[in-house]
Amino acid sequence: MPKTKTHSKWTCQQCGFVSAKAYGRCPECGEWNSMVETLEQRESSMSSLAALAPRSAPQKITDVVTEGFQRLQVPMPELARVLGGGVVPGSLVLIAGDPGIGKSTLLLEMAAMMAQSIGTVLYVSGEESVQQTKMRAERLGLKPESLYLLTETNLDEIIGNIQRLQPKLVIVDSIQTVYIEELTSAAGSVSQVRESAARLMQIAKATNIAIFVVGHVTKAGAIAGPRVLEHIVDTVLYLEGERFHSYRLLRSVKNRFGATSEVGVFEMTQDGMVEVENPSRVFLAERAAHVAGSTIAVTMEGTRPLLVEIQALTSATAFALPRRTPNGFDMGRLLLLTAVLSQRVGLKLFNQDVFVNVIGGLKITEPAADLTVALAIASSFQDRPVAEDMVAIGEVGLSGELRTVSHAARRLNEAARLGFKRALVPHTLVSMKDKPEGITLLGARTLAEAMQLALVKQ
Repeated sequence: MPKTKTHSKWTCQQCGFVSAKAYGRCPECGEWNSMVETLEQRESSMSSLAALAPRSAPQKITDVVTEGFQRLQVPMPELARVLGGGVVPGSLVLIAGDPGIGKSTLLLEMAAMMAQSIGTVLYVSGEESVQQTKMRAERLGLKPESLYLLTETNLDEIIGNIQRLQPKLVIVDSIQTVYIEELTSAAGSVSQVRESAARLMQIAKATNIAIFVVGHVTKAGAIAGPRVLEHIVDTVLYLEGERFHSYRLLRSVKNRFGATSEVGVFEMTQDGMVEVENPSRVFLAERAAHVAGSTIAVTMEGTRPLLVEIQALTSATAFALPRRTPNGFDMGRLLLLTAVLSQRVGLKLFNQDVFVNVIGGLKITEPAADLTVALAIASSFQDRPVAEDMVAIGEVGLSGELRTVSHAARRLNEAARLGFKRALVPHTLVSMKDKPEGITLLGARTLAEAMQLALVKQ
């Protein structure tokens, strides 16, 4: 019998840092009271050498057979887009988001739809009983016969049921509730989450069963547990959205089988998560005409162009230090644009509070929206609306020049499709080869020239 030695170690529950002694504050991430003691068993050197014996043989890449190994079709086009076209057999997908954002609802809808199209699907919940899950499914109008429900948190029992049932798809909700008996730490700890994810990955690769796991997030918005969890899985999806808005964005931040930064748009309704087929039209549905401070930006979310309304408001401040308040826009970019407007264009914003809001709860991080935000601020300050049929695309430099952006043709095609007649762009894009039809391009070299073209004269 191989001899085992037991020793204790201290693990940070936030970043996964491991130490032989306890710390009040983690030396790696700086979190207080995050070090938890765990027991670890090490086998003797003889058993370790025996474990090195090969259990599989390498294959030539030309000998690997891929026939019949195709993606599982997802009946939800928005979800299929984010996954790269469908679910890859044997893949492990992690979906994370804030509490109550709709992760379980989305996955239950997907499980019900795929149970009708591909066959047996197993939904494992560690937070709800099977009766509670069924009540939620009935509320959403879901009654698939091939969907199996299981309430279990013991990972060995879950794997045993997977091997007996042999489903096409498994959903584990959530990874923080699952535990392994061999580990002494509590469910949700770093060691439990890491080892549970590793074992689910092994069963997925060995059986070619696709597995979705739900992950909780911390107050900072990161996935709870060790960072290695994101490296173990094949795909990482974030479900984002403001609590007081009905729209949700499913964003891909890692995908071994498709493009990253893809986005699917959903709306949370009483009937569950409903796909938004034309998000640009939805985000512009309530736009008021001829209002100062309102402009239209064409932003890229993955490979999809989205048209969103950006509003700005300037107001005289009673304090020595004026406020700069963005909602859905980067604070650093807002400070840069207000400085350029003050120094290069001559707008006296030193005594003005500036507020910028992206309508619909979206968050814009790309520089292509610089020109749109700057025009919205200038429009509000001068009380001159931007032309109603115009969109603006361009990055603003520190000297006030306009710089070109990527995917210009795709952005302009989307704007033309939604009925916009003019587009204000950097002058280098006016002579582009694949110019879309139905929209006139107005080129500007500087932000000052762009303001003269965009703002309606009074």
